[in-house]
Amino acid sequence: MTICVFASSSSRIDNQYAAAAESLGKQLAQAKMDVVYGGGGIGLMGTLADAVLANGGRITGVIPSFMKDEGWDHSAVSEMIITSDMGERKKRMFTMADAIVALPGGVGTLEELTEAMTLKQLGLYKGPIIILNTLNFYKSFVDFLEQMVSGHFLRFEHKGIWEIADSVEEVMVLLGKKEGWRQDPRSIARI
Repeated sequence: MTICVFASSSSRIDNQYAAAAESLGKQLAQAKMDVVYGGGGIGLMGTLADAVLANGGRITGVIPSFMKDEGWDHSAVSEMIITSDMGERKKRMFTMADAIVALPGGVGTLEELTEAMTLKQLGLYKGPIIILNTLNFYKSFVDFLEQMVSGHFLRFEHKGIWEIADSVEEVMVLLGKKEGWRQDPRSIARI
């Protein structure tokens, strides 16, 4: 099973976020789950990659060439896929993923997460999407999703597209679930 992880590249955040990223990397490696991520060497991306590597796991980075040229890639990740742009990067990551986990992050992480949710809503991505809500980071986002549902911009059934985990242990339990969301997501895509 390959887990795609979206995460911040910021190094100026609370250490508890880094601790969660490190724990996730360790537990994914110990569970023999492969990881694909954005290829960064700093922030939560770097911490995740370091933990996967330190625990004998397999991790693949996917990074646009301009980021590689800036030196933003993780130098110890042996499998690094270089893409021409951000869109190709996401497409590669989505096609490699059996499941997606979103750690806290900025607008790039949010954009990746919402695109994954859109693809799942349209039946173009089928795996689980798990939001790791460390320190209640995603509370406002989840509240906004609830507002979309209550305002009929999303169906009530669309709440099954994502799952919220408050700890890495919950993420691992959710990754072990076998049931999916829907066999026919397009049947309810139109509101």
